[in-house]
Amino acid sequence: MSTIAVTRVTHSCHLIEIGGRTFLTDPWFSTRPGYYQGEPIALSIAELPQLDGVLISHDHYDHCDLETFTAYRDHSVPLLVAETVVEHAKRTGFDNVTGMRPWDSGEIGGVTITAVPAKHGVHEITFVLRAGADAVYFAGDTLLIPELSEIPQRLGHISLALLPTNGLHVRPAGNMQVVMNAEEAAELTAILRPELAIPHHYAFTKGWLGDRLITSSDRDPSHYLEAARKLAPDTTVRITEPGTRVEL
Repeated sequence: MSTIAVTRVTHSCHLIEIGGRTFLTDPWFSTRPGYYQGEPIALSIAELPQLDGVLISHDHYDHCDLETFTAYRDHSVPLLVAETVVEHAKRTGFDNVTGMRPWDSGEIGGVTITAVPAKHGVHEITFVLRAGADAVYFAGDTLLIPELSEIPQRLGHISLALLPTNGLHVRPAGNMQVVMNAEEAAELTAILRPELAIPHHYAFTKGWLGDRLITSSDRDPSHYLEAARKLAPDTTVRITEPGTRVEL
């Protein structure tokens, strides 16, 4: 019987099943001007299963939509978050919030969650979830940084990697890159050597005008698929539509 499953809700919001527990990553269940998923939101908050924990990588709205997520039925659900998210989470009514620094670990129901370094336009962490020999790496929307190469040595084999691929650039900030691109995600795949990798964070759009004036990005996940075939041929890459449950 499979011990790992993932359902991409939208963007980088996933339901991760591991060790008999269910976790939600980077909740995003609404839209606002300039922030659009570019794809369906597969589940409403009311349709979510009972969660054992919520992991939040950073305080950008498209990863930390806590004002909308307050509709979730259990405000005592454990939240493991970047330190910069703690006060935001408490202000919105969640009372079981743990701020994490890189390489900190916590445990929920026999699943160990370890914060991993990241780099983005604001402070960010990423996460490895482990139950026995099974492990999932959730990469939020980090850049590729040297610290990520430490994951196999520090945390062991990764079974499933969930990786951003759109290489987002911010035009008004000197066209600064803030998210890894398809080739860099493939490089990280070669380092982690998971059995399965699933791209995320590629359909996002700021709308017709915002995409031309504020951001630029690669919205085609097949570019990652092609790069990973060359750099990490032993890893299966699967491009998943929101709502598709994938078992490993």
